[in-house]
Amino acid sequence: MKASSVNSLLGRFAGMVSVLTVAGCSLQPAYDKASFAPPSAFKDQAPLPAQESGSWKAAEPSEALERGLWWTVFNDAVLNDLEHQAMQQNQNLHVAVARLKQARALNQSAQAGLFPSLDAGFSPTRQRLSPASQSPSQSDRGNGAQQTLWRAQGGVSYEVDLFGRVASTVEAADAETQRSEALLRSVQLSVQADVAQNYFVLRQLDAEIQVFADAVRLREQALELVGRQFELGDISALDVARAESELAIARSEALSVQRRRAGAEHSLAVLLGKTPEQFSLPSKPLAVVDILIPAGLPSSLLERRPDIAAAERSMAAANARIGMAKAAFFPALNLTGAAGFESGSLGNLFQWSSRTFLLGPLVGTALNVPIFDGGLRKGNLANAKALYEQEVALYREQVLVAFQEVEDGLSDLRILRVQTEEQDRAVDASSRASSIARSQYTEGNVIYLAVIDAERTALQSRRLAVQLRGVQATATVNLIRALGGGWEDQPSLAGVPSAQ
Repeated sequence: MKASSVNSLLGRFAGMVSVLTVAGCSLQPAYDKASFAPPSAFKDQAPLPAQESGSWKAAEPSEALERGLWWTVFNDAVLNDLEHQAMQQNQNLHVAVARLKQARALNQSAQAGLFPSLDAGFSPTRQRLSPASQSPSQSDRGNGAQQTLWRAQGGVSYEVDLFGRVASTVEAADAETQRSEALLRSVQLSVQADVAQNYFVLRQLDAEIQVFADAVRLREQALELVGRQFELGDISALDVARAESELAIARSEALSVQRRRAGAEHSLAVLLGKTPEQFSLPSKPLAVVDILIPAGLPSSLLERRPDIAAAERSMAAANARIGMAKAAFFPALNLTGAAGFESGSLGNLFQWSSRTFLLGPLVGTALNVPIFDGGLRKGNLANAKALYEQEVALYREQVLVAFQEVEDGLSDLRILRVQTEEQDRAVDASSRASSIARSQYTEGNVIYLAVIDAERTALQSRRLAVQLRGVQATATVNLIRALGGGWEDQPSLAGVPSAQ
């Protein structure tokens, strides 16, 4: 076949495709993001003093720093290193990356519908024609003639998107890809927050272990003192038994905290993608974490939270699928064509006289109009609309949950700040009471039961103060998680296993 003839045929085909594509229309409903009116301010957000407003700053342009490294606000080098390890090795992140790759692959498959498909083939066909098919009078003249037919040709096919079915499919795939990207950022934020919370729990338990170590040392000193007084005959064996009991109780409770620390360390190892045997963290008591975090405007929360972005993209995909379901009620136009060579012998296959072409479907029709399907398309459309309504409700629910989590974080930190101050005063008072009780017991003014009671109160006060510091640290992380991480527009995916 001459090149000019082939170009002419392809030109006509391309012209027809262009005209029909331009004439297409979309049946997809106009997309509305299910407008949600956020409150003007958070209920528990207190105005920050001017001198403290810099505790948590908006991101500033810096080419040397990665974006979204919100945990650096705690100024803990060990935590920074653990976060880096988690971003490289956490298995939930690998799962999220794989799902993003799947979404991108499906998106690529959907976008293929926007273009014609081309194929080429070569094949021989051996056939025998029935004598009756040639002429009824020859049906009794034996076998029909046999022949081999050689073909070498290329084909092209294209679905003209008259009513937007292909465009809606691509738009739904785009939205699903964006949803997977948002979910990846959500998993990333969740892993980062879980690492920080587990780390602070571990440090809190280290501080509790130190509290019990001090308590055991004091109990041992008390037992020595009581033992000497018993030998001198100043007290009875009852005081000795009580001192031994208090020492044993303190040691037992210390072992209980050590057991909890081991479990917390194992949990942190899994978050880092390691076995517990591969990970060990030296003991270090929790430092005070008291960082003021402004929540910003409630409306900005809808832009920062990756889970809200994922819910919104899921809603957009459901809206696009309504257009796909509506397009099924209208005609579908498929353009096909083929050109090449056909001959009864291989030697003559590529001769000019063997050229052949076909414009239109080999079987069936190009334009197919649906007439009756027993309600299948109607049911599909109703299902698509119902799924969209479901996604709208899920999106609004996600927004409500987000506001609740921020309010919870703000109220927790506001109350904890006051509670820790009160508990610090309780620790000071109980420590003085314990010291006074020991002095009075030595002088013989009180019985040993008063010393035990005072020391128990002091130990409980110190332990509760440490626990409140841990709760305050984890509540700070919870608030940052509820706010969507850092203040950047798009949390960085730097350090996450490659999703390219």
